[in-house]
Formats: sequence, structure tokens, C-alpha cells
Amino acid sequence: MTADEARERIRAREDLNAFISLTDERGEGPAVAVKDLVDVRGTITTAGGQMLEQTPAAEDAPLVSLMRGFGCVVVGKANLYEWAFGVTSSNPHYGPVRNPHDPERIPGGSSGGSAAAVAAGLCDWAVGSDTGGSIRIPASLCGVVGFKPTIGTVDTTGVFPLSRSLDTMGPLAPDVRSAARALEMMSDLQRLVPPAPRPLSALRVAVPRGWGEDLHPEIAAAWERVSSALPRVDFPERAWMGDSGMAVLNLEAATLHRPWLERCPEKYGRDVRERLERARATSRREYTTGLLDQSRMRVQAEAAMDGWDAVLAPVTRIPAPRIGEEHERADLTTYTRPFNTTGQPVIVLPAPVDGLPVGVQVVGHFGQEGWLVEVALALEDAWRRL
Repeated sequence: MTADEARERIRAREDLNAFISLTDERGEGPAVAVKDLVDVRGTITTAGGQMLEQTPAAEDAPLVSLMRGFGCVVVGKANLYEWAFGVTSSNPHYGPVRNPHDPERIPGGSSGGSAAAVAAGLCDWAVGSDTGGSIRIPASLCGVVGFKPTIGTVDTTGVFPLSRSLDTMGPLAPDVRSAARALEMMSDLQRLVPPAPRPLSALRVAVPRGWGEDLHPEIAAAWERVSSALPRVDFPERAWMGDSGMAVLNLEAATLHRPWLERCPEKYGRDVRERLERARATSRREYTTGLLDQSRMRVQAEAAMDGWDAVLAPVTRIPAPRIGEEHERADLTTYTRPFNTTGQPVIVLPAPVDGLPVGVQVVGHFGQEGWLVEVALALEDAWRRL
């Protein structure tokens, strides 16, 4: 779609609150939404908060510069959870993003505006970030494809950070091919889509043993449908993987925000302020252990996947909660955090379900995005026929 067509659709769906600002850029596309923690020349970057200077960026972030080389047009800056430090995208300063499948429900976060924009057809694809699940959770709850590449694949210069050790940029798109081509436009990767993808029968896909046993009935039914016939493999303990990554995230976020938190705490939403205050209690020892565990878990996860093309995992324990509804943060993050710790590439695919969307993680080998795309294409084709 053209940029003008995209902005016309965005204005027609203002009820979703998917954008913080729109641009006046024109072109024939692709029309792209960019999460509002990425610098785009001529636009103000808010990162969903109230602290940054209200001065338009003088330069594009490198990932945006790469996109422009493919003719991409940025149509607007997508709404997000404040400072990308949460998973609902209910922003206290810019209002809640709403799920296109049920506007009374959250789209997930923190890249909720990006996912909602793609799901509602307001852009061709969108840029998101993922530090603990922020691409994959909204992709799952909004029924789109989310692609978290191997950590370091996409340059994070010009992106307001949450945790520099874990932040990963990637696309959200309507299907696997679109997501793979979008990642090519954001990075130095090329030819991710094979000319003749192999059938699923030629690929080896497994499931981590013991994962998926604590799911809400609606999620459990979808998970059973796609995973019941697959072999089980031993995998590193899920809680250990996630908790170690959180120690790294918490201390890096608390250190970054400490000056503002001490000077003007009232400018933070209550939830983020309280999380940052708790995060300040993370010790240097916990942080160092977390960094060491990242290396250990990367080796263990790769060893567990030896001989397998990919493993599947749930994305969330529960379907999309209603806006303002109480829920445990772990209900949305316990299955995503481990793969930020390992840094492995993950593609989230919509499972074949009726009703609210349910996503499934397809986890690949470190640095093997092309191989992961081939598996995801085969699964996408097979699930469309279920």
C-alpha cells in the first residue's frame, strides 16, 4: 500500500490507538510502522515516556537507513509500553493500544502498537523490539508473525535502550515470507526465503520436554493440536533461563533510569516506576552471574537442539487479558524470556485456532535465520491446512 493509503487506514482505526505520531512521508511503499523508540529523521522519539527531548531526530537510526534503501516509507511511530518495560502496551501517557481482534483486550507488549497495526492492515509490516518477549508476545496475541532474530543481527544504534545486553530488533508482518523479507531490509541478511522450501516431512522439529504443562485451557488446546505428535527433547530448565536474563535486564534498566528516577519520579507511570525501584535492588553479583549464565545457557540450548532443525514452544500461558484486568506478568513472559537469554532466533506463528489468536514459538539455531525461515514456512503451510 502507499503511505497515504496507510495513513488513511490508520485514521479510520484511531480507536486502536496503535500510533503515537504520524509522518508526512510519501512513496509507493512498503509502508512501515516503526516502534517509537527508534529514531526516524524528522520525528520525535518518545520511547513511550515523558523524559526525552521533544526535538525531532536529525538522523535515521541505521536500521531505518537500511530500510530506506529498499524504498520503505515510515508512515508513523507506533505506540508501546512506557520505556518498553512491560507487556500490555497500556501506556499511562499515550493511552492503551487495543487488540484488533477484541478492542477490550490488550495486544501484548511492549511492541503492541506495531502488532496491532499489522493485524489491522494499517501498514505492510512494522518494526518492533524484543528484550523479554516484546515482539513475540504481541505477535501471538494479535495473530501475526513476529521475528526475533539472533541477538546482534540488527543494529540497535539510534534505538532507546531497555537492556543493551538483551535488546533485539525485528519485524512483525502478516506472514513468514513478509517477515523474512522485512528482516532483510533491516539488516545485512539476504536471501532468507528459499526458492523451493522443503516440506515439513523433510525437517526435524521437536518440543522441549515438560514445556506446555501449565497453560490456560484455550492455549493448551492450540498447543496440543500442533505439538502432540512431535518428539520431546531434554532442554535447560525454563525458570533458570528466564531468571538469569531478568537480573541482567533489571540492573541495566535501573542504571539507565536512575538519574531521572531520582530527579522526577512523578513523570513515570506507577507500574514502571515501581518496577525500576525494585530493579535497583539487583546486585552486581546477580548481574555478573546472569551474564555468565547467558553463555552457559546458549551452549546448553544449542547442545539440546543438536540434530534438530527447530524446537517449538508456547508463547504465553494465557489468552489476551482484558485491558486493566489483573494477571501475573509471568503468564505472558515465562516462555519468551529464555530465548532472550540464549539469544537464539525465534519466529512466532499463529496457531490454527478459532477465536482469540494463539501463537507458537519456532526456535532456531544461533545465527541460522535462513534455516529457521525454512522451518517456519513449512509449518505455516501445514497449519493452514489443519
